[in-house]
Amino acid sequence: MENIILNKESDTPLYIQLYEQFKILIEENQLEKDKLPSIRSLAKSLGVNNVTVVSAYKLLEQEGYVYSIKGSGTYIKKIPSTEEMSYIEDGDIELMTSGILPITKDSINLASMSPTPDLFPIEEFKHALIEVLDRDGGHAFLYPEITGYGPLRESISKFLVENYKIEVDKDQILITSGGQQGLDIISKTLINPGDVILVENPTYSGALALFKSRGAKIIGIPMDEDGINIDILKTYIKRYNPKFLYIMTNYQSPTTYSYQEEKKKKLISLANIHNFYIIEDDFLTDLSYGEKKNPLKSMDNNNKVIFIKSFSKIFMPGVRIGFVTLPTFLFKEIIRAKHTTDISSSGYLQRAFDLYLRKGYWKNHIDKIKKVYTEKYNIMVEELDKLTDYGISYIKPNGGLSIWVKLPKEIDAIDLYNECNKRSLAIVPGKVFFIDSSLYSNYIRLSFGSVDNDSIIEGIKILKDILSNKIKGRNSNYLPFI
Repeated sequence: MENIILNKESDTPLYIQLYEQFKILIEENQLEKDKLPSIRSLAKSLGVNNVTVVSAYKLLEQEGYVYSIKGSGTYIKKIPSTEEMSYIEDGDIELMTSGILPITKDSINLASMSPTPDLFPIEEFKHALIEVLDRDGGHAFLYPEITGYGPLRESISKFLVENYKIEVDKDQILITSGGQQGLDIISKTLINPGDVILVENPTYSGALALFKSRGAKIIGIPMDEDGINIDILKTYIKRYNPKFLYIMTNYQSPTTYSYQEEKKKKLISLANIHNFYIIEDDFLTDLSYGEKKNPLKSMDNNNKVIFIKSFSKIFMPGVRIGFVTLPTFLFKEIIRAKHTTDISSSGYLQRAFDLYLRKGYWKNHIDKIKKVYTEKYNIMVEELDKLTDYGISYIKPNGGLSIWVKLPKEIDAIDLYNECNKRSLAIVPGKVFFIDSSLYSNYIRLSFGSVDNDSIIEGIKILKDILSNKIKGRNSNYLPFI
């Protein structure tokens, strides 16, 4: 441990200094032993208190570098080799890290969060489509303004106030072809090659792929159960002077964690003090099964939060309607980026969606799908609770469309993914959501958006059976030979 030197005069907390130095040593394979020093001995040799070492070790464990065994110590986590991951195809991992889920036709789909067609508001939207044709005729198929159909931007401005307490003028709203296009336009506007982008770790793999395509240097900050780790965020803001921070404050993907109000206030304060943008990606705030939540944007008084909203998970994915709120300073650049992307989003669909909002169909639809998803959520939670004897754990999000499940230390997430594939059960290994996908992450994401109630029960039964067999197999290795 002679290579570890802590600077007690630095603004960087000691535990973060210790974490970062261990991280480098582990990544570069410079540690001779698989086991880290005991907390007490390391604290004594470095002249710090035990809490500093405990916090550093905990952060290393959260990031997937180490694991701890009660009564034994803290060990470096072995990264699975190519041979150990032989069943999962390279193409599958590459697709998943880009946000594309390869799922076989007959699988029980606990991987996708997309809604099923039976939940689409077909009749109401059909009425809106027909009324627009009768009202506007051929004008419905003209190009709208680059920023989007004016009346729809007005409807969304009212929608934001009524639903999220966000006050944004209609002229600050840009209609996009879904949330992903919103991210793409922001990236084209803000990112130059080499710019540092801070993101939650783990995070949405589609966003990571997009930021990388623009040449950004992406720095991950660990997610705590109440949101991003603020201490580490402060350190990285000073160190990297980021172009922006990308977050999902309510039912974050993939963890499903939601930010506490106090942490949201700290984020706004940091953005104002250090003059950086926060890109808030929202697609699940509406699906709260308990206490209503508001986005971070509702606290923003200085246009530091660029709010991206997608309706794909709560309306109809194929309609491709989303929007971005535009800071005045970036207005021209963002509009230029939108124009070079697709000139404008479908005018006909924008007019129909405007009518859909104005007639109040939206409220009825949300009430309907919340009832359906609440039932699915409760079933999944009830079934997962039956698996706690096998060592799994999770935080109940009480909203969203998925659950982030931590596996017991002796179960490998990639191995479990492969076993589930063999049994026609589709899940997502947590590995694909982390900044460095070579780091092993002992989590899986289970989603209930694309399955019926019976399939949830059947899927968790398959998972239970696989876990049971694996744990029995592990335990049998320690039986004496007879």
